[in-house]
Amino acid sequence: MTAIGLEHVTKRFEHIIGADERAITAVNDVSLRITSGDVLAILGPSGCGKSTLLRLVAGIFKPDEGQVFYDDQDLQDIPLRDRGVGMVFQEGALIPHWESRRSVAFFLALRKREQEVPGRLAQISRITGFGLDTLLERRPGQLSGGEQQRVSIARALARDMRVLLFDEPFANLDAKYRGEARVELKRLLNAFPVTSIYVTHDQVEAIALAHRIAIMRDGRLEQVGTYQQLYSNPVNLFVATFIGTPIMNLFPGRIENGLWYGENFGGYAVRKDLPDGTHVTAGVRPEYIHLAQEGTYGVVEQKIPLFAERRQVITVHLAGERWSLIAPLEQPVEVGSTIQCALNPQGLLYFDTLTGQRIG
Repeated sequence: MTAIGLEHVTKRFEHIIGADERAITAVNDVSLRITSGDVLAILGPSGCGKSTLLRLVAGIFKPDEGQVFYDDQDLQDIPLRDRGVGMVFQEGALIPHWESRRSVAFFLALRKREQEVPGRLAQISRITGFGLDTLLERRPGQLSGGEQQRVSIARALARDMRVLLFDEPFANLDAKYRGEARVELKRLLNAFPVTSIYVTHDQVEAIALAHRIAIMRDGRLEQVGTYQQLYSNPVNLFVATFIGTPIMNLFPGRIENGLWYGENFGGYAVRKDLPDGTHVTAGVRPEYIHLAQEGTYGVVEQKIPLFAERRQVITVHLAGERWSLIAPLEQPVEVGSTIQCALNPQGLLYFDTLTGQRIG
């Protein structure tokens, strides 16, 4: 297995609109270390640079600045045939006129090692639990989207790998098949421990497959850590609102005498060094707000039952603010009714309203 390192990596593309030509920075001064055998998920909104970063790691793109390392060797100094990169794309990228068996065996066939193919395929089929052999005589046009991705993953695993890269491989599958594919892939990653990067916009997928998660925005890494670290200790408002479902509640407010006050909640202790009048946004997850006999009033706007968890997410509004809270599923709550809410101050996080940076 191989450790992957990125040091101050930047990638720009020329963008032409009419007579105007400008450089678009897709990846901006990214430094990152992925230890050998680690699975890292990269999350971020569309256009944030996730796929470009993946292609820089693969060597498909060459950085304009900075370096990509496999172990301690610059990727540009490693011959293509020795890089050992397996990639799985969103569309599968299978050769249309080849049967799946030929696509899967291509790498080993080039190296005169066709005899290894049946054993490798049998191992993959056994681990995933689906009959891969039933797909191997078909061409891509005869396979469903999920079947094409299974063949594509088998092709990546049926070679000598140093790193394994995924670019939203299940984005085009419906919810049922995505769930099945995640389970199968998790089994494979456990059985074939290889340094992997998984690009996705799906938090559930990232949590299920990755050891750590990197959050990207506008070509930069915002924060890297486990899901629990990102959820409980976000470094800024972007990470706080990007991670977690339902999303974190945000309440604008100001500091007075060392206490934070907002429109509907307030009187909570904050850092003593903040001068009066400082604009501070308080953030709190819905599980830290609950129904109470005495508390802040709110009008119920909607309720979403979570049957498996025996909970419901209730959204309320008052005085121009809207927030969500968690209540037991059995608790009777009617849309349009007025309820009282209490906030647990242990769940409060504070952010500088102007910069979005965490301040407490």
